[in-house]
Parts: sequence; structure tokens; C-alpha cells
Amino acid sequence: MKTIAANAARTVLRLGALALALAALDACSRHADAPPAPAADTTPYVAVARGKVDVEGGLLNLSMPVEGTLASVDVHEGQQVRQGQLLAALDARPAQLAVDAAQARLEQARAKLKLDGIQQDAAKLRAQRLAAAAAAGAGDGQSADDAREASARLDAEHGIDQAAVAMAQQQLDEAKYALQQRRLAAPLDAEVVHVAAQPGATVAPGASPLFVLLPDKPRIVRAELNESYVDTVHPGMRAEVEAGDGQGRQRWSARVLRVGQVYGPATLQDDPQVRANARAVECVLALDPPRQLRIGQRVIVRFLPAGAAAKD
Repeated sequence: MKTIAANAARTVLRLGALALALAALDACSRHADAPPAPAADTTPYVAVARGKVDVEGGLLNLSMPVEGTLASVDVHEGQQVRQGQLLAALDARPAQLAVDAAQARLEQARAKLKLDGIQQDAAKLRAQRLAAAAAAGAGDGQSADDAREASARLDAEHGIDQAAVAMAQQQLDEAKYALQQRRLAAPLDAEVVHVAAQPGATVAPGASPLFVLLPDKPRIVRAELNESYVDTVHPGMRAEVEAGDGQGRQRWSARVLRVGQVYGPATLQDDPQVRANARAVECVLALDPPRQLRIGQRVIVRFLPAGAAAKD
């Protein structure tokens, strides 16, 4: 019985050793077939900064330049508008009446000036004839003097009426300008981001903006460069821009346009204590090529040394 038990034990040990050998061989085979692990990103960044996407000049906040009642709102949110396209208009009847009145005054002044010309010609001709008659002894010298005085008076009145015409023209121009101010047009090509206007509402220049426009310009990145990195970043330097979480899921190449000369608070820091104490300089970068990212999107900017290429 002991011999049988010993033989059984040796058999179990042999089977266990064989199983371990097969398992080790299988593991070695799988390790040999597996692809190599990706190399870690060892790019030597010279500076890192937080930033946000913006557009050169910022968003446009537009209000009516004069007070009045909105007669029409001609655009809606999300609409693309062209430079000069009408956004909204006030009730134009009062301003149009002022234009018509100024136009009538101008026509009246011009008519008076034309009448002055006719009277001047007649007075000059009469003065010339009476002067010739007096010189020939066939007329009264006093009559000739009176005719010259009347002609001179008409010349002076002509100058006054010319000034009246100029004044009437200026009043007409002012009335037309006031009429134009009752229309709000897009100052450039843009997208309408927000509309806070509707017909019938009373508006004033100092109130909240009626329209917010996103100019049709390439996006930029405004990065807050910590004071310790200011001297290492300069215009023309290449950089990598990632989404604000810094996970690298999406990355864009960029180049530095300019570095500011004024220190200010670091507004993009998440930690309130750090935000209160940190000082930063604004660094503006252009995305290359321009990307249509959302305005206000938070990003991480990593500045590359000279000669290094960004990973787009």
C-alpha cells in the first residue's frame, strides 16, 4: 500500500510540473506576439500656460445709437450676416418728417438765391446805363449813385442767401444722419450669437446690448503666461494647444503672435488662492491653420523649443 501511495504522489508531481511548464511556455508566446508599448511623450516644453479661445477684438455688443421704439428686428440667432446688413430699425416717421422739412427749407433757400441772381443782373444793368447817361450829360448823377448802391445791396443779400443755402444743406445732412441712426447694421461679416430685441420694445443707447455678434475672423488663443516663463516665450515660437482637461485627446498646432508687456491677475486659475496671488502676462497665439473652435473654450498651451514641431 505504501508503494502504491508513493507512485501516485510521484505521478501527481510530474503532472503538476508539466502543467507549470506549459503555462510558462504559453505566457512567453503571448509576450513575444504582443506589440511594444507606446513610448512616452518626452517633448521638452519650455513653458506651459492656461488659455482660452477667443477672436481678435472679441465679440461685438451692439445697441441702437439713439432712443426709440423698435419697428423691426431683421435677424435671428445663428444667422450669418454680411457687412452693412440691416439688423434692426426704429420707428423712422419722426426722423423722416425732419428730413422732409429740412429738404423744403433747402429748396426755399435755393429759390431765394436764384431770385437774387436775377435781381442782381437787373440792378447791375440799370446802374451801368444810368452811369453812362450821367457821363454823357443826359442823366442825373444822383440816380446813377442810387443804382450803384442798390446793386451793392443786392450783392450783400446774395452773400447772406448763399450762407442760408449752406445752413439749410447742413440741416438736411443732420436730419439724414439722424434718420440713418435709427437703423442698426452689421459693421462686418459675422454670426449672430445673441438677440435681445423684439418689435415694439423701447430701447436706449445705455441699455443692455440688443445683439451679440461673433466676427468672421480666425480664432486665437489668449494664454496667461506665468511671470517665471515670460522671458522664455517670444513671437514666432511654436506651441501645442490641447483641450482644457489636458488629457491630450485633441491637439492643435499654434504659433505665438505677441507677448504682452503688462502683468495682470491670473483669471484662468481654478484655485482661488492661486488666482489671487499669481501674476501673469497675456500671450496671444494663432492656431495654424485657423480652427473654428468655440469662443471661451479652455485650453492648455505647451510652448516648444526652437526647431521642435507641434503634433497636430
